[in-house]
Amino acid sequence: MIVTVIGTGLIGGSMALDLKKRKVATKVLGVDKDQTHLDKALEMGIIEEARELEEAVSTSDLVILAIPVDHAPQVLNTILDNLNPDATVIDVGSIKANICAAADLHSKREQFVACHPMAGTEFSGPDAAHYYLFDGKANVICDAEKSSKNALSTVETVFNALKMNSIHMNAVEHDRHIAYVSHLSHITSFTLGLTVLDIEKDEKSIFNMASTGFASTVRLAKSSPDMWAPIFHENKENLVTAIDAYMEKLQAFKKMIQDEQQDGTHANIASANEIKRILEGIELRGKEATLNTL
Repeated sequence: MIVTVIGTGLIGGSMALDLKKRKVATKVLGVDKDQTHLDKALEMGIIEEARELEEAVSTSDLVILAIPVDHAPQVLNTILDNLNPDATVIDVGSIKANICAAADLHSKREQFVACHPMAGTEFSGPDAAHYYLFDGKANVICDAEKSSKNALSTVETVFNALKMNSIHMNAVEHDRHIAYVSHLSHITSFTLGLTVLDIEKDEKSIFNMASTGFASTVRLAKSSPDMWAPIFHENKENLVTAIDAYMEKLQAFKKMIQDEQQDGTHANIASANEIKRILEGIELRGKEATLNTL
């Protein structure tokens, strides 16, 4: 199939690479407002041709919308206006309610499938794209009942090729849950980075003392502001609720330490250790899903 990727960064670029490697895409066209991104995507072999949006969409079997979430609904409308009757469009943003609401107003709604492949790194742009990014990871499909059988079949082919395990969810519920398991993690990392930079002005001291624990916790603070600022604001109600819950737990830790309640601190840490069992279960299911697609 001919695939158009709108947004040639980490997610769109990595999808293009794997879909070509795994013989799903016969040709990939690229659309990006940043000419340097298009030039790099061509140089890296992520795309074969750079095109204008309307032209690329009208000649494609599958369109992948991989741009910041605040612009995605408007661009989706233009895509649907130019989409061929048998073609499918998916978006891969981490906010679903806004784009699903926009899609619901379009006559070609059934040709759209709202997706969220749960994979990524702290890096951005075409340089960050690479093979096997999605293997064994989860993909969320939202409001699937509003998409046609043909569109869902195309999506199944795509995400099976990417070796992802797809789950179905309501768009509103997706946004509520993702505020806790993804967006709050990024807010926490950005805040830690700002706190350390503000308190410790001597960068040499930071890097001399920083261990793997600090590096892994603050890793997400390297993520693109162009991508994450819109996500936070588009999902603000859910994220504010998540931040309030996090601050409540943080204040509880603070009080226990302040009041020298070592038993309480120990109990809290032990309770938090339960996350290990859950994450190990998720990792195991991801490995099993990958094996099942080999």
